[in-house]
Amino acid sequence: MPDKRTHRGPHPEDKRLFASDQIPLLRQAVSHYSWLLTRGYAQTSALKLVGDHFSLDSRQRLAVMRSACTDTQRILRKQKEIPLSNLADRTLLLDGYNILITLEAALSGGVLLIGQDGCIRDLSGLHGTWRKVSETLPAVELAAETLKKFNPKEVLWLLDRPVSNSGRLKILLEDFFKNKNLSWKVEIHQNPDQLLRQTPSPVATSDSAVLDECPGWFNLTREALSYLPAASLFLIDLRKTNDEK
Repeated sequence: MPDKRTHRGPHPEDKRLFASDQIPLLRQAVSHYSWLLTRGYAQTSALKLVGDHFSLDSRQRLAVMRSACTDTQRILRKQKEIPLSNLADRTLLLDGYNILITLEAALSGGVLLIGQDGCIRDLSGLHGTWRKVSETLPAVELAAETLKKFNPKEVLWLLDRPVSNSGRLKILLEDFFKNKNLSWKVEIHQNPDQLLRQTPSPVATSDSAVLDECPGWFNLTREALSYLPAASLFLIDLRKTNDEK
């Protein structure tokens, strides 16, 4: 069946699964799952243990998984975070799909999660193909207007070659930048994560594997969403509180 989605919005059950009365439970689950990961438990078995203990739905388990990390990961990621005020006159690399899809989800009312490391992640799935939705151009504009405020020397958007329609997205981005008189570049790579992990330039991403290995990163998504009305966002903070173990 062809993909006919026109939005990147919430799942029909998300209002129930992520209602206000569910947040304390989910926050506890993230705390417990992070505790287990910190002590070396395997991800799959630890997530099942926590999910079963708190009787979580599959999407709630996905939210817990995307929001958790070990204590060491949380500390090191925070140490490598580059303040946005330090981006002027520097070359910046963007994890294209990672940033774009999260902003698309935000603009269409999709669930957004603040994880243990302070990154904002969504529950959308790429599933090997990308499709333009109603929020695509507004999301690109939001990212671009946010980046422009920090006067970067150069901006490079990286896209995944294995993802279908990457060529179409590259054209869309290049046309947008041209119309905005921005000399930014778009490149398609077989494995952009490898480049993001190895570059000395600051990177924008919430991909855990990249965050753990890159020399420095900046929280573009968090900054971009700060320019939107808070009431329009389905934003859930799942970071553990000080009294949680």
